[in-house]
Amino acid sequence: MTSRIPRDSRLRLVRPRPLAAAPTAINQRRARRPAPRPPEGTPAPAELARMARSGLAAAARVARWADTALGPGGDSATADGKATLSDATAERAARALGLTPAQVRADWDTARLAGLIEVHGDSARPGWRLRAWNRDDSAVLRGWVALCDAWSLAHPEPEEYEPAAVAEVVTAMPQVLSFLQLSAGPVPVPQLLDLLEQRVTELRTERCEIDYAPQAGAPQAGVPRPALAEPAAADAPLEPLLDWALRALASVGALTYGDGHATLTPLGSWAVWVKLEQICVAAQSPAGNIEQGAEDMLRGCARLRPNAARAEYRAWLAARPVGSAVTELVRAARGEDALLRGLAFEALRVVGAPAEPEVRAVLDEPTLRPYALLWLAEHDGADPEDAHEVLTREEATWLWVDTAAAVADHGEAPLLVRHLESAVQPTVPALLNEVRAVGHPRTVQVLVALAAAHPDPALAKAVRRAAFQVHTGG
Repeated sequence: MTSRIPRDSRLRLVRPRPLAAAPTAINQRRARRPAPRPPEGTPAPAELARMARSGLAAAARVARWADTALGPGGDSATADGKATLSDATAERAARALGLTPAQVRADWDTARLAGLIEVHGDSARPGWRLRAWNRDDSAVLRGWVALCDAWSLAHPEPEEYEPAAVAEVVTAMPQVLSFLQLSAGPVPVPQLLDLLEQRVTELRTERCEIDYAPQAGAPQAGVPRPALAEPAAADAPLEPLLDWALRALASVGALTYGDGHATLTPLGSWAVWVKLEQICVAAQSPAGNIEQGAEDMLRGCARLRPNAARAEYRAWLAARPVGSAVTELVRAARGEDALLRGLAFEALRVVGAPAEPEVRAVLDEPTLRPYALLWLAEHDGADPEDAHEVLTREEATWLWVDTAAAVADHGEAPLLVRHLESAVQPTVPALLNEVRAVGHPRTVQVLVALAAAHPDPALAKAVRRAAFQVHTGG
């Protein structure tokens, strides 16, 4: 009697598909929302990109110098491993570019915030936007928006003010910018100050927590309660902080500020419109993703096409602080749903450089390590099609099982069968042996689902046998 199990069932090797693309096989076509148009009078994208290139020309010049002078084998770029330019490097750049060291440092910081330079420890390398600077208008505009988003870092706040007061103003400024955008012209600073005060008052009210539980020594009915102490931030005058915020936004080119008035530049008006449009798109989605936590947002995006999902991620991120958003996404990735794990890292790709510290921090977690390695490889400039080469054979197999678990839970049988073709192993027996060895907690369920879905009876029998052996510890 001969075995019906194929001894050398060769698999057709294909490049791994991004996990975000896995659910597309079960998608139904969605009615496309017509592309929104920016406000009347907004320059064309090519003209906006020309303005952005002009405003960032000095930063791009320093970035190109760093690309040439600080490449592999060059001198260290930073002094403390925290992106602070070393004195020797600043002096060297100043001599080469005909600038002062202070100008070099300022342009260096601008280039970092715009993504033209990426600093890793004590070394620097050009960002992907610098590579695309002369040919890709969208890359230029994204770089300028990244700088605009970081306006509070580009122009540090006065040291004499409490960090809490500064944080309130930074949080309130998007509403001030929205008002400037709607005004479409110069707005008196006193009017902006009134709006800022209202928004800060709302933020303080939202944070107010009242304990309704009875406490020992609580005043009796009819006895007035003592007034609650206001936080120190409430005593900070807002007028000088508004002046700082407007000057900082002017320094990145988002507005003009002088003679007691502020006016958005065309670039600033366009950036505010883009942010508002992202928020509106998310708010109009069936699940209302912008208001959801990370896990529910990712579930709401699971059936969207990749481009639509990325738009949802951007809108969700635009509505909350980057640091807390990244923490929330990583927490969602640690859950049991493999599909959410993959989607969480797709959302972290949209975050970009600010997510790098937290992504590196999870490299020691076996569940997240393969995803983190792929994220870091792409962040470091690897082609997404080739990024999987950074994984060991064991890590690639673990990721294959995890992705198969996502497909089994959320996809259809043909999609799971096609996923078999993306394995790095050349034969089915080799794949089954290595799948059993990696010890993924969903191995049995994945193999059972694959055996049920595969049309080849001999291969299905082999997979079922492997599932039984994993289940019994054989």
